[in-house]
Amino acid sequence: MYSDVLLKAWAEDNRIQAPAMKNKPAFYRNLEKALDTRRQTQSLMGLKPRWEDEVADFTTCDFLSLSRSGAVREAFLAELENHKGFDLSAAGSRIQYGNYEYLNQVEQEIADFHGAESVYLTQSGFAANVAILSSVPLPGDAIVYDELVHASSHEGFHLSVAEHKLPFTHNDPDSLRNVLTKLKNSVPEFKTGARSVLVCVESIYSMDGDVCVLQELIHVVKEEFPLGNAQFLVDEAHSIGVIGDRGCGLVSMLGLEKEIAIRIHVASKALGSVGGMILCNKTIRYMLLNHARSVTFSCAPSFPMVASIRAGYQLLITGQSRVAQETIQRNVKHFFGSLTTNPIWEEALTFNNMNAYPMVFPVVPKGESRLRLVFHAHNTLEEIDKLVSNITEWAAEMLDIERGISESALPKAARQLYAMQGSVGM
Repeated sequence: MYSDVLLKAWAEDNRIQAPAMKNKPAFYRNLEKALDTRRQTQSLMGLKPRWEDEVADFTTCDFLSLSRSGAVREAFLAELENHKGFDLSAAGSRIQYGNYEYLNQVEQEIADFHGAESVYLTQSGFAANVAILSSVPLPGDAIVYDELVHASSHEGFHLSVAEHKLPFTHNDPDSLRNVLTKLKNSVPEFKTGARSVLVCVESIYSMDGDVCVLQELIHVVKEEFPLGNAQFLVDEAHSIGVIGDRGCGLVSMLGLEKEIAIRIHVASKALGSVGGMILCNKTIRYMLLNHARSVTFSCAPSFPMVASIRAGYQLLITGQSRVAQETIQRNVKHFFGSLTTNPIWEEALTFNNMNAYPMVFPVVPKGESRLRLVFHAHNTLEEIDKLVSNITEWAAEMLDIERGISESALPKAARQLYAMQGSVGM
C-alpha cells in the first residue's frame, strides 16, 4: 500500500544524522546538525515517492486533470507537429537572442484571453512573483501585503528595495485601511503621490482555500489613495482554470481587469504544464526587463515549454476543459454537503489508500497545521464518499479518546505511525 512506502520514506528522512557524522568533514556535519533541528520535530521535508493512479488523489495541483487524462499532452504534441523544425533552446535571454516570434505570439494570445495589455512568461509562478517584487517597487515605496501570501512573495520582499513592507490581517479590508492610513500619515510623500504602494493579495489562498474580497479591498485603496499611487498585485495561481468564464480567473470574472496593475497566473496547476505568466501593461514590462535580474540574466523559455503552455490555454479558450471545470464544482459541493450533514466531521485519511499531505510549519504558521485537500476533475464521487467516511471515523475515534471510553490513548493512525518508526529504528 502507498501509505507504507510513504511513511517508510518519511521515517528514513527524519532519522537523526549528526551523531553518525563525527568522522565526516565539518562542512557537511554542520549542515546535518542544522537539518537535525527539523528532524527532532519530525518536520524535515524530503522527496516523496509518487503514487499509482489507484490511490485516491487529493494532493496534486492537476486540478482539471489535463495532465492525468493526457489531454494537454495530446494538445502539446499537436502543437509541436504544427511547428516542425523548431529550435529546442531559446539560446539567450529575452533582451538578447531569446525573444523569438512564437513566444511573443503566445504571450499576446494569453493577454487577449485575460483582457490584459501584455503578458510576460517566466519559468514559474515563483519566479514571476520574485521578478515583480524585486523590480517594480522603487526606493522609498511600500509593499503592503495580506499576511497569508505565498512564500514566493516573501522571497521577493527580501529582494525588494521598497522601504516599507507591511502586512495586514488576512482578507480584512479594515486592517488594510488601518495600515494604509498609518503609512500615508507617517510619510507625507505617500499623500502627495511622490511614493507608491504595491498591495499584494491572492485570488484564492492555497492553504485556507478562501477567496479574496477583492472588490472591498479595491474600494479601500481608492478611498485612501485617490491619486492612483497605490496599485494591486494579484496572484491568481489557484484561480486560473477553476473560476470565471472558461477559467479566466477571479479578476476577469469580476470584470476588474482595468483595476489591477499586475496579475500572476501559472501553467503548473490547472493547465497541466509549467511556467508563470505576468499580466501587466508595457510600463511594468519594461521595469521587468530593466530591473528584474532573475529575468535579465535568465535564458528565455524554450519552445517546448511555451508550446505546452499554449496547449493548456487552447483547452481553456476552446471550451474543451468545460466538463472538467464543472466536475470540480460538483465534487467540492458533494464533499461539503456529505461532510457537513454527517453527525461527526473533522479530518484524517492516509492509511486508507488516499493521499492528502499535511501542511505544517514553516509552510503554515506554528500552531496552525492542517491537512490540505485538493479536489480534481478525476476524483470520483465514490472516492469523495470514502474520504468523508474516513474523516468522520477519525473524528469519532478522537471523541472517544477525549471522553475516556477508548481502549487506546492514541488513534489508530498514530499507532500505525509509531509502529513504522519502530521498524526503522527511530
